[in-house]
Parts: sequence; structure tokens; C-alpha cells
Amino acid sequence: MADTQNEKLELAYTLFCDDVRLEIGNKLSYMGVFQTIIVPQVPVWLPKLAVVNHWRGDGAHLSEVTILMPERQQALVVSQPARFEISHGSADNISFFVNVTFPVSGEYVVQTLVDSNLYDERILTVTEQQLIAPEESEAVN
Repeated sequence: MADTQNEKLELAYTLFCDDVRLEIGNKLSYMGVFQTIIVPQVPVWLPKLAVVNHWRGDGAHLSEVTILMPERQQALVVSQPARFEISHGSADNISFFVNVTFPVSGEYVVQTLVDSNLYDERILTVTEQQLIAPEESEAVN
């Protein structure tokens, strides 16, 4: 039997970013939005990581975000369950993680659970790439 509450629920988008700030007028500012983490070497440590889920629909729900290691057998981080309520058609649910270390390169699986059921999975790729210094310019400063 389908859960009629979740039939009215749609995950419009998921963002990964360094931080989210609440501005005047109840606006959200997203700092450092990314889809892939590119670093010279792993492990890589992030002081803060925000996972933003933007929902459409109605009703009150409980959301959790889990980031699984690339082999999908172990959780890297798990958020506390957070209640969100959709009124006026949409709502944002933001999960903050602090002091996150990604130990290896690979495709980490970001799972969103709603009311204790797996709702969505997104991939967050961590990759090693040597940063190439720009060649010196002959322009006179």
C-alpha cells in the first residue's frame, strides 16, 4: 500500500555547498556550491558541508541524510533526523556536517531518507587532480 503522504512529495533539487546563510527577507544564500570535490590529494577534510534538499508538495515529514563510502557498505556521516513542513508549496531542508574527512577518491553516495524510507540518492565524486600552475605571463605589471 503506497504512502499517500509521500505521493504528494517531490524532491525538486539537491545542492552540495560549503555553507548556507539565512538573509533578510527569509532568503537563503548558498556559499561555495559544488558537484564534485577536486583536490590535489586525499584524504581531504572539509570544515563544513551542507546538503540542501528543496521539496515541493505538502505535509510534515522527517528527513535524514547519509553519505556512504564509495563501496556503499559504510556510512561516512549521518545527519540527525530533522522535521520539515511544507507550506505554501515548497520547503528547504538543510543538513549540515562539520569536520568531514573524505579518506579516498571515488563516488560517495548521498542518500536522503524521508520518514525512515530511502527517497533519493545522489553521487558526490571526490577526485584527485594535480593543479597546474598557470604559466608566467610576459606582461609588464
